[in-house]
Parts: sequence; C-alpha cells; structure tokens
Amino acid sequence: MKIGVPKERRPGEKRVAVSPDVARKLKDLGFTVVVEKGAGDGASFTDAAYRDAGATIAKGGQAALKGADIVLKVRPPILDGGEAGSELALMKKGAVLIGNLSALSNKGDVAAYAKAGVTAFALELLPRITRAQSMDVLTSQSNLTGYKAVLDAAHELGRAFPMMMTAAGTIAPAKVFVLGAGVAGLQAIATAKRLGAVVTAYDVRPAVKEQVESLGGKFVEVDADAVKDAETAGGYAREMGADYKKKQDAAIHEHLKKQDIAICTALIPGRKAPVLITEAMVKDMKPGSVIVDLAVEMGGNCALSVSGKVVVRHGVTIVGHANVPSRLAEDSSALYARNLLNFITPLVGEKGKSLNIDRDDEIIKGALVTIGGKVVHPDLTGKEK
Repeated sequence: MKIGVPKERRPGEKRVAVSPDVARKLKDLGFTVVVEKGAGDGASFTDAAYRDAGATIAKGGQAALKGADIVLKVRPPILDGGEAGSELALMKKGAVLIGNLSALSNKGDVAAYAKAGVTAFALELLPRITRAQSMDVLTSQSNLTGYKAVLDAAHELGRAFPMMMTAAGTIAPAKVFVLGAGVAGLQAIATAKRLGAVVTAYDVRPAVKEQVESLGGKFVEVDADAVKDAETAGGYAREMGADYKKKQDAAIHEHLKKQDIAICTALIPGRKAPVLITEAMVKDMKPGSVIVDLAVEMGGNCALSVSGKVVVRHGVTIVGHANVPSRLAEDSSALYARNLLNFITPLVGEKGKSLNIDRDDEIIKGALVTIGGKVVHPDLTGKEK
C-alpha cells in the first residue's frame, strides 16, 4: 500500500505529518512512503533525510497523492484550492485519510469526504482511554502549546519571572494565572514554575485541583458544590449555568487584578471557546500585564484577543498567536508523526498490504467519521453512540 504525505498548504503551517524516523518505520511495516518535495522543510526535515529513511520524494502534491491508499495530514485537506487545486480531488475513491481534521467544526468538509468515497479518521476524536494515549494528537500538540505560551508571555512581559536578590535590591517573582488546567494548562503551570514564577490556576473541573497542586501551583476555587458534574465522560469541561458563571467571573476578575500574566487554555470540543476574561477585567489588570490566549482560534477566552496578532488594550498586551504548535514545528511534527504511527500499526494487515478496520473497536469507532460514502460518527449524524 502507498502512503502519501503532501506538504501542508494552509497559511502558517510548518508541520508535516511524517518525520524521517517514522517514514522508516512505516517502510518496515511494508508500506511504500511517498513524501512531497519540501514537505518537511518547515520542520527542519530535509528531502535527503526522507530518502535515507527509504521514502520516495514526489515533485508535487499531485504526485504524492496519486494512487495513495493512505493519506496522512496534519490539517484538513483543502477542498477548493483555487489555482493550487483541491487536495481532496486528488485522492482516489477508497483512500484512507488520517489526520487532525477538526471534524466537529468542519461538518461540510466531512460530508465532502463521504461524497468523495474517502474513509476518514479524525484523530482529535479519539476516546480518552489508556490504549489510545500514544495516539492522542491533542495531548502531544497541547503539551508543546502550553510550554510555548509561557515563553511568549515571558517575551512580552517587561520584567523577570524569578525572584532575584541583588545588591541593588530584591525583585519579586512574577505572578502567573493559568485559566484551564488541561494538558496545555498543566504544561504552562510546570514551565512557569521552572522559570520561578508564583503560579495559580483555575478550572471548572475540581478533579484537576490535585494535578495543579502537584506541579506547585495554587488552585483557585469558585463554588465546590456547583462543579460536581462539570466534567464530561471524555474528560473535558462541561459548559456551566448562569449562576455559576456569575461567581466565576467575580472570582477571576478579583484574582486578575494582582496578576502579571494570564494564560488562557479553556476549550469546549466542537464549540466556541468560553469567554473568561472580559474587557472590564482587562481594564482592571496592572499596566504592563500580559494575556496569552491559546483559545483564540476558537473565538478566544479573552474578549479582546485577535487571532494571529499581538495587541495592546488598556495597557495590557494580549497575545493571540494562531497555530502555536507550528511555531515549534520540529518537535510537534515528530510527536504527531509518532501518534499517527501508533494509530496505524495495529491496523496493518499482511506486510502493509491492507488495513484491518474493525468498526467494533473502541478506538476505530471513536475516530472514524466517514466510510463507504457515508458520514458515520454519531456526533456528526445525531445518532446515539
């Protein structure tokens, strides 16, 4: 079977779905791996490195995708590419598409995959079970995102992170407030602590309090009784009611007044990001404070953040970098490629000649969005799981 790896064409995307190391392992599984020329340039993976790993270098996207049995992508394929053409149109009927497809936010794209006869796996929908941890693209990318958010904040802040005792006097440590203690939030807490900051964190899910404290952060509680059912079966935060939101806003507003940095990481799968920092809260923050909004591409946790830009509002710098994992393209590509390898390996039939798609398997059932010309994922069809 041929695996096609095209160069990512969406603006600002430097990642690639397969690293040379993973290309070699896919070849060992019996696959023919074809990588588009220059696909790994943004991640510091040269064409020569892919050739050394046993991959074939295709001159363009059409050659990489032509006849491919499996297509590996970082971002959803382009459907209407103008002069560059549609990536989906280059895929043969029956091809298997695997990637982070943002399926819940791109239902029209999913319908197009079905119409084209493509079997599509959206890895962001993998179930949160132990067996799927090594395949979890959200976790691998979010870890790097949380780390980078702290570095971005440190770059914009006009003071140091750690306490410094000098002959000229003592510098107090910076205060960092992390909103949302998922994977990105926990990594942000750990990174800020390593840099010497005093770290506090808030999350609607009380279960993460112990994780925050284990990293040296202090957990900010709002209403312990109201959040008993704040976590979904998949481990994500559930949207809360109006009464709780009033208490939440009051607690966050008061706490932000004393902070130097706020890092926002709160997301609800398939929905607009909740606004946690209002304009009124920004106005009351200290001059020179910094907000890093990692949810900016889904609407933002801060009401004043702008996707893809760093802006100053009311004396506060608000960082809204889009696609943060791409800003650490080498590591994020390497981890992403391993996620894909770990997903594919259990499916491989006789020496790479087929994929065994067992629709009763919990992992397959969770990630499969289209097959046989139909949209099949229950979150997209409205049918019960």
